Amino acid sequence: MPQDVVQAIGGRPRRLKVGGITPFTATDYPGQLSTVIFVQGCPWRCGYCHNPHLQARTPHSPIPWDEVLALLERRRGLVDAVVFSGGEPTMDPGLASAIGAVRALGFKIGLHSGGTHPERLKSVLPMLDWVGFDVKTLFGNYARVTKVAGSGGPALAGLQAILASGVDYECRTTLHPALLPEADIIQLAQTLADLQVKSYALQVFREQGCSDAALNASMEQGYPSAALVERVSSLFPAFTLRRG
Repeated sequence: MPQDVVQAIGGRPRRLKVGGITPFTATDYPGQLSTVIFVQGCPWRCGYCHNPHLQARTPHSPIPWDEVLALLERRRGLVDAVVFSGGEPTMDPGLASAIGAVRALGFKIGLHSGGTHPERLKSVLPMLDWVGFDVKTLFGNYARVTKVAGSGGPALAGLQAILASGVDYECRTTLHPALLPEADIIQLAQTLADLQVKSYALQVFREQGCSDAALNASMEQGYPSAALVERVSSLFPAFTLRRG
């Protein structure tokens, strides 16, 4: 493994800061039964985030990495894959080391990312089997969703790295009318199609887990329209609409 991938303190790889674990899921890696490791910390502050407790980057790992590995040892033969989610896993300098340790146990590796750290994402792509990549909105409008100026640039770089890598992936966008009017959805979908994105999903906002009262109170009936969904679906070889 390249030395610039595994960043070390005192000659030892940094340990991943884990904020939570889902031992068993059939929905976080398409077609695979998986365990999800939720990495602590995210530099963005998306209002519809369902894991706001994972946004802060804590000084210490809420769940020790040794306990995570012990759990995964017990999951061998019961699940097919391990997914690194968050938070934002590419924020953690211990990500590559953690992926290497989990691959050594024989699991497939999935990653959920928004592309906050495109260079680290690029460095771990050769170790991945699948990526679920969150495209928030039009790349020039990212701050409207993330509340971080200039965040669209890293996101676009992360997407381009995934597309160039040949790793299996799904791009997906969470929809809320206050953040993504239908005209923007169409423009975003066309942008992604022009980038040669092949697999795309629209995920309709749901209140469960969201702590933003304004978003929870402003969802509109009939959004997105059936006409919009049909138009977007025609742009991609693989398309999914998720409601609830």
